[in-house]
Amino acid sequence: MADAADDVRADLEKQIAELKKEMSRISKAFSARVSGAAEDADEVIEGGRARARHAVAQVRDQANVAASAMRDNPGTTATVLSTVGLLGLAAGFVLGGLCAADRRR
Repeated sequence: MADAADDVRADLEKQIAELKKEMSRISKAFSARVSGAAEDADEVIEGGRARARHAVAQVRDQANVAASAMRDNPGTTATVLSTVGLLGLAAGFVLGGLCAADRRR
């Protein structure tokens, strides 16, 4: 009986040792994958930052060109802005009328 218990104990200890080794391998593989994913994420973030800086620079340049054109042509600027304002006002009245008509139904 004692021999059978010792055999079972030895077998269990062997299985536990194998499981520990397997867990160690899994842990190392997981760590390597996480490290690789973190490096990939860093590359993506840096690429996004570079693109965002480039886009901001382009928008800034275009805004400067537009502001310069407005300063050079104040009459045209006033006309365009007035026209856009009037079109917005007209669109507001039309949409308001449509919404009011829907409420009456």
